Amino acid sequence: MGAAAVAYGASRHARPARDPMTRITLVINRALRNVSATVLATALVTVGTTGTAGNAADTASAGRSSGPVSRPVVHLGVWKTSFIPKTPKRPITVQGRNKAFASRLITRREWPTTQFRCLDRLWTRESNWNHRATNHSSGAYGIPQALPGWKMSGVGRDWRTNPETQIRWGLKYIKIRYRTPCGAWGSFQSRGWY
Repeated sequence: MGAAAVAYGASRHARPARDPMTRITLVINRALRNVSATVLATALVTVGTTGTAGNAADTASAGRSSGPVSRPVVHLGVWKTSFIPKTPKRPITVQGRNKAFASRLITRREWPTTQFRCLDRLWTRESNWNHRATNHSSGAYGIPQALPGWKMSGVGRDWRTNPETQIRWGLKYIKIRYRTPCGAWGSFQSRGWY
């Protein structure tokens, strides 16, 4: 009875012995609780081939060198889903619409994309793609800063309010005077106007 009581008391206060599978399962469960950003789908545990249920590290420390000691290996995978989070769409600005229209016209003229980059730099400096931009000192108006602004009426009567009319006129002017937007940009860089 005394031996049973000691054994009972010892087992009650001491941690119960666990096999390697239980230890690994506890480690995996702890990792799953601690890592909230990663979803772990599989945990395949391969226990060493020592033939005993003991820990492989205990076998190595006991001095047994009968063969290579393999340690438990944990393979973790990532669960992939088809869920795609929705990102809020940014509203398209007036400048963005004007740039997209100009880009389409440049593509139709079969100019390379480098020409649009030059045009973007030029008209960003001139008017920031604002179709109502006015230079109060010179009287230049619109996206291409036509001087005087009424010259754009040759392309459309709505030249004061329609950015597409202004862009069409500006590209026509650039083609006649400078051949390409990069030619106009180079002239602007050297003289400060085009």
